Amino acid sequence: MGLAFEAKIVADAGMRVICSGDGRNLAASLTRAIDEDCGGLISFGVAGGLDPLLGPGTCVVASEIMSGVTRFPTDPDWSRKLAGTIPDAICGTIVGVPKPVAHTDAKRTLHERTGALAVDMESHIVAEIGAAHGLPVAAIRVITDPAARALPKAALAAMRPNGTTDILAMVKQVMRQPRELPALMRTALDARAARATLVRGRRLLGPGLGLADFVTPPATPSFGG
Repeated sequence: MGLAFEAKIVADAGMRVICSGDGRNLAASLTRAIDEDCGGLISFGVAGGLDPLLGPGTCVVASEIMSGVTRFPTDPDWSRKLAGTIPDAICGTIVGVPKPVAHTDAKRTLHERTGALAVDMESHIVAEIGAAHGLPVAAIRVITDPAARALPKAALAAMRPNGTTDILAMVKQVMRQPRELPALMRTALDARAARATLVRGRRLLGPGLGLADFVTPPATPSFGG
């Protein structure tokens, strides 16, 4: 399952786009991209579900982003705009981690420890860089693998560091463990639901993903798992 599709969704939104499949080198890339015209940073893409009540396609707008034990509040005005524009969006905590949280037990433990609704590998980096540069930060993350479902090994094998999909690696993993195929197909359907929500949100928010209502310069969105 790749993440480069997230970048394509907002490629025409008049913003600088940074795609980071696993968060590596994201801090350096964001820092290089920030200049006097940068009005804010937004983490946009999919996430793993931690709250068991959230199904695939649910949009979570971050009220705060956790990095370790540190909590970074998001820009309240921008976040209200996002939550008020995207149908059925909910607000809550998003937690960032360095590695995929693939198993249901790990998701449950992380939810109990942090209270976060969703997890990804990038939003915490965006929050840290935004805080360091005094920029408004927001996050739109859509659930693609809910808390009750584990990510199959084939899906994890297909994730390249740049966010694209390694089809060959995925096929090889399925050949080694063919019983994973139903779970992989379920993951693909979940990803399809998440993509539909992202596309709808992008269209409703328009250029700048809502930031244009508060500041003139465009936001710099980043993407990842």
